[in-house]
Amino acid sequence: MVGRGRPRSFDRDAALSAAMNTFWQFGYEGASMSALTEAMGINSPSLYACFGSKEGLFREAVDLYLATEDKKTRSKLSEAPTARDAVQAMLQRTIGNLTDSGCRGCLLVLGDTNASPENAGVHQYLAQRRKEIQAALEERLRRGIAEGDLPSDADVRSIAAFYITVMQGLSLRARDGASREAMTKVADAAMMAWDALIATPAQRKARTAARSRVRK
Repeated sequence: MVGRGRPRSFDRDAALSAAMNTFWQFGYEGASMSALTEAMGINSPSLYACFGSKEGLFREAVDLYLATEDKKTRSKLSEAPTARDAVQAMLQRTIGNLTDSGCRGCLLVLGDTNASPENAGVHQYLAQRRKEIQAALEERLRRGIAEGDLPSDADVRSIAAFYITVMQGLSLRARDGASREAMTKVADAAMMAWDALIATPAQRKARTAARSRVRK
């Protein structure tokens, strides 16, 4: 009769949470194995036995990040009554997350900064998760069209790409130590672009013509 393997002598969930915070602070390549094992309170053999590899650990850490920290932001999309309110709430929650977490930025944005060719799989994985977040915002904007608070011909993809770019930029600003006030001003400026972004072709044409008359 084959005996059972020895039970783990560590809390897997706690170890994974510690790994997430280490990757969040240093990125994938910056987080050394020694830093990870020290933070997780385990040795290298236990890490490999439990998670398979550093990349496997990182993927699980990203999944945990999405299920916890990032979920706070994405939940704002469904809760807000209008598409505009959803985008504004998402930006505000992003700023809250960035400042509450000690300005570490977003793991999905900073996790693979300057990734080397041998870690292309990590980059591709994060790129896919970032696309999923943008897709969620696009879906919320389509809901706005269906509910009548966005014009039927609104360029959902471009609008979503613009605000996701703002969110990613805020993450970099947070990493550089920007204050909540400074990031809020950026978010406010981004929301000032809302009317221009959702304008119909006829409205855009009229605005262009008006600017031309002013120049003359």
